[in-house]
Amino acid sequence: MLDNLFELFRSRFPADRSRPFIQVPDGQTLSYGDVEALSARFANLLVSVGVAPGDRVAVQVDKSPEAVALYLACMRCGGVLLPLNTAYQSDELEYFLSDAAPAAVVCQPHRLAELEGLVAKAGIRATVLTLGATGDGSLCQRAKGLPSDIATTGRGGDDIAAILYSSGTTGRPKGAMMSHRNLASNALTLHKLWGFRPDDVLLHCLPIFHTHGLFVAINCVLLNGTSMIFCPKFDAEQAIRLLSKVTVFMGVPTFYTRFIASPSLTPAACQTMRLFISGSAPLLEETFNEFKARTGFTILERYGMTEGGMFTSNPLDGERRAGTVGFPLPDVELRITDEDGRVLPQGEIGIIEVKGPNIFTGYWNMPEKTKAEFTADGFFKSGDVGVVDERGYVSIVGRAKDLIISGGYNVYPKEVEDAIDRMAGVVESAVVGMPHPDFGEAGLAVVVTPADTALTPDGIIADLRGRLANYKVPKQVVLVRDLPRNAMGKVQKTVLRDSYAQMWKDSL
Repeated sequence: MLDNLFELFRSRFPADRSRPFIQVPDGQTLSYGDVEALSARFANLLVSVGVAPGDRVAVQVDKSPEAVALYLACMRCGGVLLPLNTAYQSDELEYFLSDAAPAAVVCQPHRLAELEGLVAKAGIRATVLTLGATGDGSLCQRAKGLPSDIATTGRGGDDIAAILYSSGTTGRPKGAMMSHRNLASNALTLHKLWGFRPDDVLLHCLPIFHTHGLFVAINCVLLNGTSMIFCPKFDAEQAIRLLSKVTVFMGVPTFYTRFIASPSLTPAACQTMRLFISGSAPLLEETFNEFKARTGFTILERYGMTEGGMFTSNPLDGERRAGTVGFPLPDVELRITDEDGRVLPQGEIGIIEVKGPNIFTGYWNMPEKTKAEFTADGFFKSGDVGVVDERGYVSIVGRAKDLIISGGYNVYPKEVEDAIDRMAGVVESAVVGMPHPDFGEAGLAVVVTPADTALTPDGIIADLRGRLANYKVPKQVVLVRDLPRNAMGKVQKTVLRDSYAQMWKDSL
């Protein structure tokens, strides 16, 4: 049986392939026929440079219609897509390349020499291609003239379609392997659950190296056979102007706080809208309520993570409750357990565990880590702390894995702490998440230095910006002589959050 994800999408393409698929504001429009042909040429090129079924294709490029075609091309030739945040720096990229050993790497044109150097340093054999935001680069040039069709490579449902890296609490990034079945099942469920209609148009302002923008948003549009307005980045004023041309919007909480801050957000601006969806980070109840008061629309909040797409959703029809992420998806089992794995009764707080066809197959090259993250009966331990109320609504109340979610992106303190601790003159550090009105959370680094240090908070931040993606860099740094610890010697991060809460508020 041909379980290649691309064939599922193609079965939903409109019969009239001239219908638009991607529309860039004040830019190009690609029809379904255009994207079908372009993805075939890209797939033919990938095969010609040695990409075989199961080979990884690392992609670190700007958001563009061509980047979406490249995603489809990887599916068509049986490659495994490895999307990488464009903010990643050389040290981060070197690990990904060494670990995943891709057969091809596609990067921004201005980073060609850098990536070629990293490929050589990693000791892998990979063809490096380039793709720019406007479609320029060797990928498009070399694909010109290649056949605009290709036989879809047969893939089983359990074959890997993509690997998405997220940093681990130990500081070592983990590659979550998503199969064709994982992605297909979640997309089909969400498409049905959120009631996509033949006339729906999505406003896409999310990045496409992340589950939310790549698999949730784009896959729903592909299954619907309709179009999306594709913004290179989120600009609140531009997005509000475009709401009159669309019916569905997906965003992170930061997008909604910026909407609310604009006087342009009115009921009239939303008159064609059907649905606003929020995810990737907790939505504050104040944001939920104020958005409804300003627009008349109730945001639909949902919950998921890299390791399985979406797990829960507030209902399309029915009460969408502030502070909750709704009910488990129809094909997802969700339970709350204590630290010893015992299932807790309804209303008690514990670790969220999930099971379903959308849950990833494991971590790339980490069999022991994979085994540790699953229970004996097949539930994935999310690491998030939550509760299910008497009506079945799920609420997220914390995170057991010390995760910071800033602007919808995951930041693991251990990774940032390791980068700080490598600096000359640093004794040790602790990074904690603090509430932020725009990003939801942001990092505060408390750094232990000697009395005669030449280090400064600004200097530490500047150093980190050269080595970490910007969203991982703490917004503030405090220099101290020691860190608070408990009797077992563990740093008490709760004490740090409390100690610097007022200083943090005063600085915002």
